[in-house]
Amino acid sequence: MTDKPTLAVVGATGAVGRVMLQILSQHADVWGEIRLLSSPRSAGSVLAVRGEQVEVVRLCEEALEGVDVAVFDVPDEVAAQWAPIAVAKGAVVVDNSAAFRSEDDVPLVVPEVNPHCARVRPRGIVATPNCTTLSMIVALGALHAEFGLTELVVSSYQAASGAGQRGIDTLRAQLSLLAGEPDAGTTPGGVRRTVGDDLGPFPAPLALNVVPWVGTPADGGWSSEELKIRDESRKILGLPELRVTATCVRVPVISVHSASVHARFESEVTVGRAEEILATAPGVVLFDDPAAGDFPTPADVVGTDPTWVGRVRRSMDDPQALELFVCGDNLRKGSALNTVQIAELVASELAQN
Repeated sequence: MTDKPTLAVVGATGAVGRVMLQILSQHADVWGEIRLLSSPRSAGSVLAVRGEQVEVVRLCEEALEGVDVAVFDVPDEVAAQWAPIAVAKGAVVVDNSAAFRSEDDVPLVVPEVNPHCARVRPRGIVATPNCTTLSMIVALGALHAEFGLTELVVSSYQAASGAGQRGIDTLRAQLSLLAGEPDAGTTPGGVRRTVGDDLGPFPAPLALNVVPWVGTPADGGWSSEELKIRDESRKILGLPELRVTATCVRVPVISVHSASVHARFESEVTVGRAEEILATAPGVVLFDDPAAGDFPTPADVVGTDPTWVGRVRRSMDDPQALELFVCGDNLRKGSALNTVQIAELVASELAQN
């Protein structure tokens, strides 16, 4: 017998779920039983966690009996249905979908920024932010604590995996088609003609291209992804009036979201002090020597946990503003890692009670 809490991983067979299992196997073992739950289609498969082979079982009420913490990485509608059931069964839910992020009575938590919020959960649910927000908010939270953030202007460069396995498959297929075309990308419409009509989850060809649209249409010409950056940054930082402008762009990268950030603060800032803060902030790696070719890129950041920051400059026309470039693996810190970190916060709290 063990007095360690029981964890359920709901959506264990998905791309993010499998990364969660890797992280759970790498982190300090704070869990007793770990149950792997999924849709009926994936039930019966076997996955490795903590060096053991564990059978995946179908998500049902019986499978949630005795669970202390349940982490969800499932579509919004599945989370909306099953998270309250898990809570009713006695579990604290950590949800990686968008089902509860905007709810006032559900905390939106990034452990490096607002860990205290995970303790206040009126509905028994803690939400984790969108992967795009997570690619930058750890660094911005550290700078805000020192300088007081007043405005954000963000341009994101989002990987194909942000659209799931179908996004990855679409990009690889398009790259294969274009690899045999020596003049690909040199004539108007040439890429479209080569890749054909199957654009996958994207509104335009992604290979040899950038697509300035991520998400679904919102009012005023904005996309849902752009509004998520605004709303989630405000909620995480506790700044409901923070001025935020975002433009979200999909780029032909498998994993790792990047962002160019203009951040304005309450008072004058210096690059030296900003670099000191970033260099010592939990979950941040400062990698910033452009003359030596040192700055974060997705090809170097993929598979790592921190938010990587480079190109730190003071705005040429505003002594209260900084410019920086950030990269974060959207499948790790952007999804699986943040979820696991919150679950570990809850486990620590349960151990104290």
